[in-house]
Amino acid sequence: MTFSIGMITIDTADPQRLADFWTKALGTSVQHDWGEFLILAPTAEGGPQLGLQRVDDPTPGKNRVHLDGHVPDRAAEVARLVALGATEIAEHTVPGLTWTVLADPDGNQFCVGQSG
Repeated sequence: MTFSIGMITIDTADPQRLADFWTKALGTSVQHDWGEFLILAPTAEGGPQLGLQRVDDPTPGKNRVHLDGHVPDRAAEVARLVALGATEIAEHTVPGLTWTVLADPDGNQFCVGQSG
């Protein structure tokens, strides 16, 4: 038996509020909502599920683990996510890849990348 990632969980003071952003960002819905913890339905593309867990004191500062997304039109996706409530933090380029670092409404950082 091998270990596989089935879900990534984000700590938050308000799971339902943060779910509003992530369901729209990922084009999914809330699959289970137990108040203190909720799980988003899998996306059409598959991959691990996203969980949102209420905590009294979310960790301050930069999150040590973050989500990386890959899209064919990074600029359009960044604009869409900013319109949903994300904040643009930075942009980086290395040969063959450009990515934008964003933060969700709780300040959790994630990246949107594009090859090219």
